[in-house]
Amino acid sequence: MQRYLALIIISFITFHSYSQGKECLPVRDIPNSQKAYKSGEKLVYIINYEWGMVKTDVGEAEAMLRMDRNERYGEHFHAVVKGTTYKFYDIFFKVRDLFESRFNTVNGRPFYFHRDIAEGRYRMKNTHHYNKNYTINATVQRKSDPARDTLLKGTVCTFDLVSLFYFARNLDFSEVPAGVPQPISFAIDDEVFNLYYKFLGRENKRIPGLGHFKTMKFAAKVVAGEVFSGKEEIILWVSDDANMVPLLFETPIMVGKVTGRLSLFDNLKYPLSSKLK
Repeated sequence: MQRYLALIIISFITFHSYSQGKECLPVRDIPNSQKAYKSGEKLVYIINYEWGMVKTDVGEAEAMLRMDRNERYGEHFHAVVKGTTYKFYDIFFKVRDLFESRFNTVNGRPFYFHRDIAEGRYRMKNTHHYNKNYTINATVQRKSDPARDTLLKGTVCTFDLVSLFYFARNLDFSEVPAGVPQPISFAIDDEVFNLYYKFLGRENKRIPGLGHFKTMKFAAKVVAGEVFSGKEEIILWVSDDANMVPLLFETPIMVGKVTGRLSLFDNLKYPLSSKLK
């Protein structure tokens, strides 16, 4: 159940170590007519935890996007993603997570990233400032330790998790071969990860509470850590329409299985034409 909000964000990105020297994710200027989202979009996901006979909704993650303007970045997108456990489950494992990103309205490149994680006794704060030369000024604080400053070396295609979530929705999958790893890169804490996603093809899928949809299906083997043994795969279904909205993901974890499903959406840019019934 730990780190479940991060699952929502990186489930669309997918992840695993990717060999060096491969081509970078194609970063380009994206005309407004081709963007998959607009200011005011709201997505809410319900997180379900399953272990043996136990299967229950334990919390929610909410993603809000709006247009903003300030002196430092000019006009930009400001995205905020929050994750919380329901009050009953706070007794067992309380989660209050915040992810925030400010990114370019033209090419989707990030300017600023912040996350403030409170999960049980675990605490982590990151603040990243993205520079024009693709370096990243990262300030990282674990628990009550003093904050530590690090300079990270990124590339033109190194994103933060939140801006990458939105940028990935603008990718063109019409000519992406099924099952072939595609490179991607993001910074988190004091590291830059070079990773990949895989497109598996198209599938009609029932999304609990929403109905049946035409979807694009993705999968990825995950990195071993506190949640994963390294043998699991995340499976993700995305609406096969102009919105490219993640609808459902599921993955086994070390103890049980986590599922996230879209439960509420508001102010989508396009009609949800992928819905069948």
